[in-house]
Amino acid sequence: MTEIREWMDHCTGLFLDAVDGLADDDLGAATGLPGWSRRHVVAHVHHNAEALRRLLHWARTGERTPMYASPEQRNAEIEEGSALPAGELRALVRGSAAALAADLDALPERAWTNEVVTAQGRTVPATEIPWMRAREVAVHAVDLGTGLGFDDLPPGFNAALAVDVVRKRAAGGEGAALAAWLTGRAGEAPVLGRWL
Repeated sequence: MTEIREWMDHCTGLFLDAVDGLADDDLGAATGLPGWSRRHVVAHVHHNAEALRRLLHWARTGERTPMYASPEQRNAEIEEGSALPAGELRALVRGSAAALAADLDALPERAWTNEVVTAQGRTVPATEIPWMRAREVAVHAVDLGTGLGFDDLPPGFNAALAVDVVRKRAAGGEGAALAAWLTGRAGEAPVLGRWL
């Protein structure tokens, strides 16, 4: 778990540095994510931190506090956040990242094995939360399109991410096509559905 937390902290730094390196006007540029500008990505990463803080509250207290009340809540938060002034949006994403890190540091040892439910409906122990965050900040740091690539992420993180993605895609019925391609038995990469 120490390594995962290091990945989370490192990739959070990459994300925040990338955001800080953008001029205010550049935050409105489109990304490769359909319908999302960089502002949407930043708003999403902010609200993801807040959602994971709700899971930590659940793990700590036993009080059921889902990541989001509904998919509509998640989408509305992102849209509202994307319309904020650039300075306010930057302050929010930086503040929520720091608050999440503080909540992780403060979680009692006994609470780490308590189970919570992700936005996708998976029941997981609280030990999964740092990985969930590392994945978000790392992939979205690349999505910002500032020149960061997966080769800028820690090698161990990339290996863990690849395993995680293959596992999820295999569970969704895409395992055979992926296995054929990854073992060099298929000439082209398979067309894949949505990840997460």
